[in-house]
Formats: sequence, structure tokens, C-alpha cells
Amino acid sequence: MAPPGQVPSTRRDFRLLWTGETVSGLGNGITVVALPLIAVVVLDAGSTAVGLIAAAVWLPWLLVGLPAGAWADRMRKRPLMITCDLVSAATLVSIPLAASLDALTFPHMVAAALICGTAAVCFSTAYHSYIPIVLDGRDLLEGNAKLQGSEAATQAAGPGAAGLLAQAFGAATALVADAVTFLVSAVCLRRIRAVEPDRVPDEARVPLRRQITEGLRFVGRDRYLRPMVTWGALINMALMGYQAVQVVFLVRTVGLNPAMVGLLLTSGSTGGIVGALVATRVSRRFGSARGLLLLQAATAPFALLLPMTTAGPGLLLFATGAFLVGIGVSVANIVVGSFRQTYCPPRMLGRVVATAMMINHSTIPLGSLLGGVLGDAVGYRTAMGIMTGVVALSWLVLVMSPMRREHDLPRTHEPEPAHAGSPQQPR
Repeated sequence: MAPPGQVPSTRRDFRLLWTGETVSGLGNGITVVALPLIAVVVLDAGSTAVGLIAAAVWLPWLLVGLPAGAWADRMRKRPLMITCDLVSAATLVSIPLAASLDALTFPHMVAAALICGTAAVCFSTAYHSYIPIVLDGRDLLEGNAKLQGSEAATQAAGPGAAGLLAQAFGAATALVADAVTFLVSAVCLRRIRAVEPDRVPDEARVPLRRQITEGLRFVGRDRYLRPMVTWGALINMALMGYQAVQVVFLVRTVGLNPAMVGLLLTSGSTGGIVGALVATRVSRRFGSARGLLLLQAATAPFALLLPMTTAGPGLLLFATGAFLVGIGVSVANIVVGSFRQTYCPPRMLGRVVATAMMINHSTIPLGSLLGGVLGDAVGYRTAMGIMTGVVALSWLVLVMSPMRREHDLPRTHEPEPAHAGSPQQPR
């Protein structure tokens, strides 16, 4: 029940947040395809230049990921997210505008990727900290499941929409559609009525470096967060490792045409949608801790089907493996994200989210490089086998954590009792 005089608008606020994030996610899916297309078609760029643009999108996680968490804890989150949306929209519009004036350059593309990447870091950090403000704690798991399902759906639909827009109106013009999605997101956020709690006055006077260190220590010393972050970094490296060579593997080793490759690659996104639909049921049926472990053990080993793919009926191996791995990753994202939002002290949730995401994202370029090098060195099928082997075993990191003894993950953080001797150090 809402307090007397208060309008119960939780569902309305969540629908606005959900709508804005879904539309923006579709735009991001468009940009992932449109930016490389612009570099190739308009600037006649090679693969190295396209790789640099892709790296520029991820680089801000390493440069400003940790400070962004501290900023999100110091500032009101909704105005920060709206600002990020508007900056991204203006940056994306500048590309087709420059192209129409025949003034688009490669440095412009890299700068735009860096700016949009930085805005995405700040937005994502504030966004994950803002969800518990909009949703009651009891609804977090279901709300995160809906958001994760929308994300998986837009990842599947975005590239296709980008191809159609680029074919009909040109690659540069396709970015205008993405800019519009950021504006829609900003409007939706502006209409949310949820009131953020007042910031703690003393927090603004704490040096930024000390706040960042506090977030790192909290994650590094916590017996639940530490293995979750370790698992996330490991599986991200392995996922990006086989994804770096899967297209070449399917075209040159299996012998597929581009249309069939695109169809197979949607299997993972479809699995992500299914994972979002079953995450709440799995957590309620088996418990959040036990359900997470059981589902990882049941899905991750199927990654080994991917390198066994052959033409004809053997394509079902790839589709099945990608589908089941997608389910496991989606459920893990929902359960771990919901756990962080209830477990961490609200005053430092932004720093905890930023620390976890920075560490998890830091292995993405490493995995891509490792997969590419292995593909050239030992062959595409063998490289796929090595990287999917890591995916298949990655869940053991979670099994070795305290959650193997738990039915449900704890809902609140309780400091571990002090022991004699030196304090526990981050590992």
C-alpha cells in the first residue's frame, strides 16, 4: 500500500523506464552495424580502422568506468541519464550531417565512438543504480527479467533493422534513427515521477579517489561479489573469444552463405529472450543461488557443440549450443544484477556496479584478440574448441563460492566478523 496521499505510480514509472531502455537498446543495435558500414562505405576504411572504431566504443569502460560509479553515487541519477541520452543523440546526428557536407573523417568517427561509449558507461552505471528506486525490492527480479528480455530482443532485431535502413536510406542516415531512440529514452525518463532519496551531505566532500577505492574494496573483499565478478570476466573473455572467429568459421570452414550465418547468430539472442522468461520461475522454484548454479551447469557445457558444427543437419549443433548458452547467460545477468541491487548499500551501489562492469568489460578486447590470434595460429575450428571449452567450465568458479551452500542469495549485506590477525585482503 502506498502511504496516504501518495499516488501509487511504481508500475507507470517502470513502464516508462522499460520503454525508454527498450527503444534505446534497439537504437544501439542499429549503431553496432551502422558505424562499421559508414566507415567502409563512406570512408572506404579497412578492417583495422573498423576494429579501432569498435574498440573506441569499449575503451571508456577502462578509462572512466570506476569514476563513473563514484559520480553516479554523488549525483541524482535521472538527470545524469537524461544528459547522457542527449549527448549521444547530438553526437550521432553529427555523423550524417558531416557526411552530407562531405566533411566526415575517420577521426570524427573515432571521436563519436568515444563520446557515445563514455555516455553509455555513465548511463549504464546510473541506470542499474536507478532501477531499485523505481521498483520495490520484491519486484526487482521480475523487473530485471523484463529488461533483460527486451535487451535480448533488441540485440536480435537491431542489426536487421540497421541493414534495412542502410539499404533504403544509406548507412549514415540510419544513425538518425538511433539518435531518435535516445531522445525517446530521455522523454520517458523525464516523465518518471519516482523521487530519488537525498544524497548524504558528507559523501560529496569525500575525495573521488577514496570513493573509488571503497567500491573496489567492497567488491574485492565480499565473498559473493568477488566470485561473481571473476566468473563474469572469465566468461566474457571466452564468449568474445569464440565470437571473434565464429563468422569466419561458419563461412570458410562450414561453408555457409551470409544469410544462413545471420540466421544462426540469432540463436543466442533467442536464448537470451527465453532466459529472461524463465529466470523468475527458476529462482522461485530452486532458489536464487541454487537455481543459478543448476542452470549454469545445465547450459554452459553445450557451448562445446559450436565447434562440432558441420553443413546440413550439423547446423543444429550450432543453433542448439548458442541457444542454451544464451539462456544461461541471460538468467545469470538477471539474478546477479538483482542480487547486487538488493545486497549492496544504496549509497555505494553505483560504485559496486561500475567496478563489476569495468572488470567484466575489461576482458572483452582481450578475448577478441585471443580468439583472432588462435584462429590464425591453430585453425578456426580448434580456436572455437578452446574458447568454448572455457565457457563450458566457467561455471565452476561459481561452484567454488559460498553460494554452493545457499538456497537463496542474501538480500542484504552483513559485514563478515573480524578475525584475529591481519584483515582479509582483496584477491
